[in-house]
Amino acid sequence: MISNSNPIETNDDHTSSSTKRVYLALKQLQAKIERLENAQHEPIAIVGMGCRFPKEANNPETFWHLLASGEDAIADIPLDRWDTQMYYDANLASPGKMYVHQGGFLSNLQDFDAQFFRIAPREAMSLDPQQRLLLEVSWEALEMAGIAPDQLNGSKTGVFIGICGNDHWHRLLMRDVTDIDAYLATGNTHSIAAGRLSYSLGLTGPSMAIDTACSSSLVAVHLAISSLRNGECDLALVGGVNTILLPEVSINFSKARMLSPESRCKTFDASANGFVRSEGCGVIVLRRLSDASALHDNILAVIRGSAINQDGRSSGLTVPNGPAQQAVIRQALENAKVESEEVSYIETHGTGTALGDPIEVGALGAVFGQNLSVLLGAVKANIGHSEAAAGIASLIKVVLALQHEKIPPQIHFKTPNPNIEWKDLPFTIPTQLTPFKRGNMPRIAGVSSLGFSGTNAHVVVEEAPLKEIKTKELSINLFTLSAKSEKALQELVQKYYHFFKTHRDLSLTDICFTVNTGRAHFNHRLCIIASSTEELQGKLNLFINGQITDPIFYSKASQGFGDNKGFGNQTPTVNAENQLESLQKIAQLYIQGDTINWSELYKNESCNKVILPTYPFQRQRFWIETKV
Repeated sequence: MISNSNPIETNDDHTSSSTKRVYLALKQLQAKIERLENAQHEPIAIVGMGCRFPKEANNPETFWHLLASGEDAIADIPLDRWDTQMYYDANLASPGKMYVHQGGFLSNLQDFDAQFFRIAPREAMSLDPQQRLLLEVSWEALEMAGIAPDQLNGSKTGVFIGICGNDHWHRLLMRDVTDIDAYLATGNTHSIAAGRLSYSLGLTGPSMAIDTACSSSLVAVHLAISSLRNGECDLALVGGVNTILLPEVSINFSKARMLSPESRCKTFDASANGFVRSEGCGVIVLRRLSDASALHDNILAVIRGSAINQDGRSSGLTVPNGPAQQAVIRQALENAKVESEEVSYIETHGTGTALGDPIEVGALGAVFGQNLSVLLGAVKANIGHSEAAAGIASLIKVVLALQHEKIPPQIHFKTPNPNIEWKDLPFTIPTQLTPFKRGNMPRIAGVSSLGFSGTNAHVVVEEAPLKEIKTKELSINLFTLSAKSEKALQELVQKYYHFFKTHRDLSLTDICFTVNTGRAHFNHRLCIIASSTEELQGKLNLFINGQITDPIFYSKASQGFGDNKGFGNQTPTVNAENQLESLQKIAQLYIQGDTINWSELYKNESCNKVILPTYPFQRQRFWIETKV
């Protein structure tokens, strides 16, 4: 009798086995679909911000003060732009003239720290102030995020920049053709505005300039979100910039009756009659929320979703399209997986035009009409319409409002626009600083930006998650500062000394963790050992007064000692039994020029990144005079 140890497989067994394989394959496919679906909707963390806006709002903190105080940043057109007497005429029909003599302007556009960015003086002369601003503000945004810019070399970091003005290009073309140098194109082409950032920092992710007029920078945000979700980049620098150097565009806008004769954006008001032009630059740093959480980033806010679309054929080339605005908001909410009823604040495009405001509020009403209450605001009333930088200005305002848990007052709003059916809408315009506190449900806001090109953008923003990691305070800490010159280091020390006077609640361990791991280290170096913020501040004061005593370590640059080129990558070890001696050894290595592996020092510690002062650029005048 023949015996077979393997039973004969019946048809039923075969069917059962096949069914199991099919089920397993379907389960794996379903999991893959869910992963792809989640990736396409993954929230994006805002981990850093930098800005330049009118009235010396040169960082997010001063920008918030301007907004919260209800200040008006509009002023007379500076003489270094053009002579208003040559071009101003209150008569709206006067040919070759503008009927405005004010706007929102930045100071010192002619000045730049070319040496810091390794740009030769001759090239710096031809460099568009918009490129200069982007270089500086991007560096500051990264420092605010606690990300050492020099550590991004070779990384999949994307750059997405909204830019549409080309005044500087036209200024330089006013000269004789014999004055054209090798830097005209690279100094003024929009694509280079993004490309120069990637080149300067060694970034290998997508890099692009976006021009959709007024919606440029919010469209840039949308494209960066898509790129992060698609895995094209792991970090993104996103922003917008605008400068006003020549009178011709303002004359054009005057002839088109776009500008307010009073040079004020009176958004939502009965007297709204046009916008006022302004300059500005804003940059944010984005990372996928999952990555930001894993890296213990300081998350300022979370972008849940976004969308862009086009007006198509409306009643005029530059006339807003209400249904298209409704559609882009609904698409953004769907992309964010957020219901309209969850939104409690909307930062509108809000140019303050007789036609635009009613169309925009009507579109918002069609989407949010079922809400119980929604607050509306528009930053243009404070700083004017910064055109390609307008969307990023609005977004930064919303992030600051979420952080400070207050909605800034809407200035220039006195009498509600009678062309808007306010009684049928859930909207309230805050005329004073209004509470915007955390509650049981996450606070969610919308940001709209509408280009006169017809391209619309909307972004849905949520408050940052509460921090879960608590810092384990070290008994003794090592604090470092560095700069590219002795003067810059002195200024940086001054900035920190004054900063600590008003920020006494910060953890010293978090401060040291941030400056050590989140800054580039240059050749003029200061190192202090301290056990409290008060002790650190006192030692900074000693350094300011020229008293360099133990344990303050300081080194001046020596010949051949370049940026970040020390004597090797040191892996520090701290002896628990003799911490002071261990830290002193690290301090000596640091001021000698060694590249310290700070991550190794903090690998077993629980630390948070905190917002600290940024680098003090040492600007010089680089400017080609032309006849305006």
